[in-house]
Amino acid sequence: MDKLFQRKKSPEQLSKLIKEALENPNTPVKPDKSGKVVDIVTKRLNQIKLLLYGDGEQESNPQKCAQMSMLLIADNMIPRLVLNLEKLPFEARKHVAQIYNNLMRRDLGGFVAYVERQPQMISALVRGYEHSEIALNCGTMLRESIRHEALAKQILHSPDLWKFFDVYVHLPNFDVGSDAFATFKDLLTRHKPLVSQFFESHFDMVFEKYNKLLSSENYVTRRQSLKLLGEILLDRSNFDVMMRYICKRENLKMMMNLLRDTSVNIQFEAFHVFKVFVANPKKPNEITQILLTNKEKLIAYLEKFQNEKEDEQFVEEKSLLIRTLSTLELRQEDDETDGKTATTSH
Repeated sequence: MDKLFQRKKSPEQLSKLIKEALENPNTPVKPDKSGKVVDIVTKRLNQIKLLLYGDGEQESNPQKCAQMSMLLIADNMIPRLVLNLEKLPFEARKHVAQIYNNLMRRDLGGFVAYVERQPQMISALVRGYEHSEIALNCGTMLRESIRHEALAKQILHSPDLWKFFDVYVHLPNFDVGSDAFATFKDLLTRHKPLVSQFFESHFDMVFEKYNKLLSSENYVTRRQSLKLLGEILLDRSNFDVMMRYICKRENLKMMMNLLRDTSVNIQFEAFHVFKVFVANPKKPNEITQILLTNKEKLIAYLEKFQNEKEDEQFVEEKSLLIRTLSTLELRQEDDETDGKTATTSH
């Protein structure tokens, strides 16, 4: 019954109280009914969170939510919280992530445009992967941000992006490394026209770094990267990127090596990329030459490859590859063909 007589704090009051809490984080707090004592910052953040999400008994009020967002924006409170996330108590960090994600998802009070004007905030979230205690909080906020194309673009065109390739997905902490890979995957797949343009503009650098992921000593990194590569190349929006990728000798050699990996899962994912090299009707001769040199071995390998699988599509694809390899021959280059045609006509 006590709750009925407690007046919920207004957005204006909460805005003022969170500022005071951050300025005086050691202010004493009375224990709650269970006897638990939380610090003042955590308490105020929890109150803001409940205003935005509802408290289980009462749904949130859209007008108050929008007002809360505008006040947090006006006070520059979110950058302050995000940039100091590491200094906040454990529960407070969780509340910050939930508040940020709510504002971002609903774009309350122009929150997305506001974050876009604060590039240091997104950069801080990316670099949060360097601190295991806040990495997972930062990961949820990043993925919520990436749902918005303008913010995804900001990361794709930032030097911070390359840290995913070079550092974050390799992190020894399994949970953090996996979370970083989930964010990495979102960045490279969510906004297809944007990502396709990014791949074309940074093709050499992207795939030089990507091939290092495929050579990682970490099994999980190798498998996840290979599976993601298959998704990227087989996406129609990346057709031009795929054609560039499958015309390079080093990429074919990489897939042939991965077909021989000790892990059957990696072999299977490698097969789905390798098949694109073989099926390409316009293979450059340098690709055809590698396939011809290894033709007998490849056919023998494919005839025994994962025969226990009953997947009809997989069986058909394997048969098609074997037939294609069996009839493979070097094709005349267009200029040679044109020259011969001209000679004949004389």
